[in-house]
Amino acid sequence: MQINLETWIKQYIQIVKELFGSRLLFVGLQGSYGRGEADEKSDIDLVVILDSLSIDDLKAYDDAISKLSDRDKICGFISGKQELLNWSKADLFQFYHDTTPLLGDLQTLLPRLSREDNRSAIQFGACNIYHLCGHNVVHEKDPGILKSLYKGAVFVIQALFYYQTGIYIKKHSDLIAKVSPREKKLLKTYSEMKRDASGQEINFYELSRVLFDWAGQIIKEYGKEENEN
Repeated sequence: MQINLETWIKQYIQIVKELFGSRLLFVGLQGSYGRGEADEKSDIDLVVILDSLSIDDLKAYDDAISKLSDRDKICGFISGKQELLNWSKADLFQFYHDTTPLLGDLQTLLPRLSREDNRSAIQFGACNIYHLCGHNVVHEKDPGILKSLYKGAVFVIQALFYYQTGIYIKKHSDLIAKVSPREKKLLKTYSEMKRDASGQEINFYELSRVLFDWAGQIIKEYGKEENEN
């Protein structure tokens, strides 16, 4: 059964505020719950930013949230302010756009993100997919890894669409109607993979080929753009 998110979030924020007090700078929601696309299997993907973060803080946080229902579904990102401020901007592009604020203002805690950071996010994501897809075909041959790479491609496509249009589409179900046929094919494939939980219907090598070729093309297109600038 899917949780009552509004009630659950209120309880969560109360617990975290009681634990960290004024040290708590930001709480946000990411993932399928943040996009409004969650189902009963979805994790609750939370972002917590503190003034600073230690191992003792992590232990205290774990102990505190273990009092909540659905503890096994809680995941996410927790960081100190300075670490986040100096984080890779290629990572921060997706992080910023995928985070729904619940408490505080994330923009005030991040460095200014540029069009070049957007391009770097595309390039970095495509490079990872290309490498891991090739590794998976040769060494692992794991449909589960392939599925996770298609999921990663969704985030690259979001960054790609923003780079082309200046519009960030958070919902994956909305994105599919807006992108080019090349990217639409990948989004449809990932949607089908999510429905096929067992992975029995995956044509492993064909789907790997499509993803590998796409990632390679994106690397060449956006690497060329960097070299020309």
